[in-house]
Amino acid sequence: MKTCLVVDDSRVIRKVSRRILEDLGFEVAEAADGVEAMAWCSAVMPDVVLLDWVMPAMDGMEFLKRLRAEPGGQRPKVVFCSGETDLARIREALEAGADEYIMKPFDGGIVAGKLASLGLAA
Repeated sequence: MKTCLVVDDSRVIRKVSRRILEDLGFEVAEAADGVEAMAWCSAVMPDVVLLDWVMPAMDGMEFLKRLRAEPGGQRPKVVFCSGETDLARIREALEAGADEYIMKPFDGGIVAGKLASLGLAA
């Protein structure tokens, strides 16, 4: 079973994301910020990370840069999932190593489509 780490400071977003991802056949773990997410990835590198941008302690961009520098950190697909809609910011995320970008609000169809384009879901 493929694993997904949902990193978002909103408990509601994590819950909604978990439901969508479990329906798509993923095993799901959650982290409330980048610090928690780095600890999780150090223990078990997921197949995919669904990542918020604006969070306390360590934001999504800092997490992404640190993840990509870790041994094995190039392997997970990273999908930014953020309310950030500025095209320059989206480009920044993709250039920093994100594989895809989803704008909030999102639904199961959007998540499934993005994961399918990355070869992670049917």
